[in-house]
Amino acid sequence: MWSASNQLIDLLEEKHKQFNSPEFIDTDPISIPHLFTQKQDIEIAGLFASILAWGQRKTILKKCNELLERMDYAPYQFIQGAKDQDLKRLEGFVHRTFNDFDLLYTVSFLQEHYAKHESLESAFAGNKEDEHVRSHLSNFRKKFTKGESVRTGKHISTPDKKSACKRLNMYLRWMVREDDKGVDFGIWKEIKPYQLVLPCDVHVERVAKHLGLTDRIKPDWDMAIEITNRLKTIDPKDPARFDFALFGMGIEKYFTVSI
Repeated sequence: MWSASNQLIDLLEEKHKQFNSPEFIDTDPISIPHLFTQKQDIEIAGLFASILAWGQRKTILKKCNELLERMDYAPYQFIQGAKDQDLKRLEGFVHRTFNDFDLLYTVSFLQEHYAKHESLESAFAGNKEDEHVRSHLSNFRKKFTKGESVRTGKHISTPDKKSACKRLNMYLRWMVREDDKGVDFGIWKEIKPYQLVLPCDVHVERVAKHLGLTDRIKPDWDMAIEITNRLKTIDPKDPARFDFALFGMGIEKYFTVSI
């Protein structure tokens, strides 16, 4: 049975403390929802920031700001009241394979959702008794695509296809986790921090392998769960907080440490 050494625990705690701080915000996609204070603005800006979190961080932030500028930096107000002439302002937007068709589809989904619900949290409703957020992520994609095969669905991952769902898990961390550091928002209460799954991006994957947090080769859902479960042996209530440590060590190329 796997167990964490005291040295590993000390390292993770040290790096969590280092990177879970306001200084982390400005260069990270989480800075995009931090531009806002209204709950719905935070949700919408955060969702787009997570969907667009693909590639270099400077480019991601640039494209997110471009999108918000097209919405007059009032995403919830724009979503609520956008008419055909307003939607034309979104035409021509593109970030990698996410284009204006995908953008308009996502806006339409958000319009329909907010017409019936106060918060985007309800779109992620899942089994409250689940150990992890698998059902929440699966249900969100089904609602987003209306159960059909649509082009934009490829931008919304699902564990049903063994995806690690790294960007949506990152988004859920932002919305669900809450502490006194001021980075994550903690504005959603139905999903609990212990249910969160580590966003298994390339940095987290490399560092997790180096530190023995996973024995798996492929960065899929099973790897994300294995990393999360091993971190749960250190903090069963909030394992996702160590995302700061793993991602931070990846950014600073902390690969020479011996555990």
